[in-house]
Amino acid sequence: MRARKVVAAAIAAGAAIGTVALAAVPAASASPGWRSSSYLKQFHKLTTVASTVPANGDLNPYGVWIVRDSIGRLQRGNVLVSNFNNKKNLQGTGRTIVQITPSGHRTVFANINPAKLPGPCPGGVGLTTALVVLPGGWVVVGSTPSKNGQVATSGSGCLIVLNNLGQVKETINGQGINGPWDATVVANGYYAQLFVTNVLAGTKAAAGKVVHRGNVLRITLKLSPWAPPVRVATTKIASGFPQRSDPNAFVLGPTGVGIGAHGVLYVAETLRSRINMIPNALFRTTSARQGQVLTKGGRLSMPLGLALAPNGNVLTVNGGNGRIVETTPAGVQIFSRFLDRSGSPPGAGALFGLAVNGRAGVYYVDDAQNTLRLLH
Repeated sequence: MRARKVVAAAIAAGAAIGTVALAAVPAASASPGWRSSSYLKQFHKLTTVASTVPANGDLNPYGVWIVRDSIGRLQRGNVLVSNFNNKKNLQGTGRTIVQITPSGHRTVFANINPAKLPGPCPGGVGLTTALVVLPGGWVVVGSTPSKNGQVATSGSGCLIVLNNLGQVKETINGQGINGPWDATVVANGYYAQLFVTNVLAGTKAAAGKVVHRGNVLRITLKLSPWAPPVRVATTKIASGFPQRSDPNAFVLGPTGVGIGAHGVLYVAETLRSRINMIPNALFRTTSARQGQVLTKGGRLSMPLGLALAPNGNVLTVNGGNGRIVETTPAGVQIFSRFLDRSGSPPGAGALFGLAVNGRAGVYYVDDAQNTLRLLH
């Protein structure tokens, strides 16, 4: 009974801070008219900020996170980017997180040695789109590793926790963590609710066939400014998403997640080109399965990264057509534009993580060019 009370308190604490900028949760009081207007329509320029390739040659930028507070080596306004591939372009072998200033200066925030991890991370290190920063500068990044760049040699991976100096302090694994692919978080001074998509359950054994075992976990973390976060509970809040291995994209399954008003969690469902809604994501104690479909088809084509705009609209970047798409909470796709026209089809598999920087624009990675770019 005591454990249940602790978890309930943690969930309530997370829910109480639904307007915290860390998760970019839109205010529930925003008028319907304001939400139906386009956030993206005000931006007309695409600028390359910097290469994301560090000295060790890591490629394939995936995760993007804007630093909100200066602490340790983290500087407010800078952008963290995680790399999924090594210099040989093998998927699931990237080990670096780079930090990039708005003016384009790049430094290595962390180069993670799989032989020196302080805890289990089955398979090693291959950094994914799951990248967040908690209060106190604790950085959490997903690892979905592979020995040779293919799912056949992958491990279940883990979440790797680093301090604000870029030093690895703990790993979080098991209890459903299996190929952590993307993440978002809401937090206050005491607890964080970390939402993580997972894409490897049953995928390796299926050898390229579709399995419906993708899920979303809510991991409750107790926070401390002096010590790494402690996992309090893990709850599967969504399940049954289709996923499969892919020789070019490693794996296709549920990817980007973002928390909207009233605790709705939006999930980019890549294989069926849909955005799903999981209700009551901060409080629910059971799986909503795949939830409800917000929108499907249209300009959506294999959506990957997902973020919430300041007006509450859902932004997704597509791996299938190089577009960014803006969808209202009512499910109307009101705006889209090309971010990448290269390849055939345009932007094929190039767009993964994105991060909204208010009126300054949207940062996103182009892994075909290994760059951080800005729509502004």
